[in-house]
Amino acid sequence: MGRKPKAEEERVANRIEELRAQSNLSRQELADEVGVHYQTIGYIERGEYSPSLVLALRIASVLGASVEEVFWLDKEAK
Repeated sequence: MGRKPKAEEERVANRIEELRAQSNLSRQELADEVGVHYQTIGYIERGEYSPSLVLALRIASVLGASVEEVFWLDKEAK
């Protein structure tokens, strides 16, 4: 039986930047709505930080999308 890859080996990809643009929201505005620093939004957008489930749900809600529409596991990442 094969082992599943470790969670830290998988990257969480997202569409935050695209959905923010459609909603006419800046990083700062989204950050204010979900209760984080604007740099955190940048880190998440670039895939440098994976949000907690609570934060992912808040971001999706503010962007008017389901969490699955915003985030997914990027199987291609190293």
